[in-house]
Amino acid sequence: MTQANKPNTAFWIVGVIALIWNVMGVMAYLGSVYQTEEMRAEYTAEQLAVMDGAPAWLTGVYALAVFSGLLGCLLLLLKRKWAIPVFGISLMMVLIQMIYAWVATDSIAAFGTVQGIVMPLMIIVIAIFLYFYSKGAAGKGWLK
Repeated sequence: MTQANKPNTAFWIVGVIALIWNVMGVMAYLGSVYQTEEMRAEYTAEQLAVMDGAPAWLTGVYALAVFSGLLGCLLLLLKRKWAIPVFGISLMMVLIQMIYAWVATDSIAAFGTVQGIVMPLMIIVIAIFLYFYSKGAAGKGWLK
């Protein structure tokens, strides 16, 4: 009987940080879907126009992105190979969401450089990282 490779400490650190990141993503999603009037008052008219003009399918894409990211993290921490395709789904949904925001809306003008460019790029980079990190973990025999 062969013993499976045990993940190193960095695996667990990455997994927990990724889980926290994706919980924040779920919270951001829920905040955007269940906005109160007080929350809406914090946005400019241009920002509200971008958010209110989003098609329903984009909300679904956003939900798939964050919830599959969260599920991917849980699967990673449970050392399951299913983390790879689930992170793949999350990555694809993130790309669809961000490309739509950049191409089909005035989100950069409405939200500025940080919220309109830097944060979306950071989300894309992290989604790419988690997908390839899970593939690497599987390649090392850490995922079953």
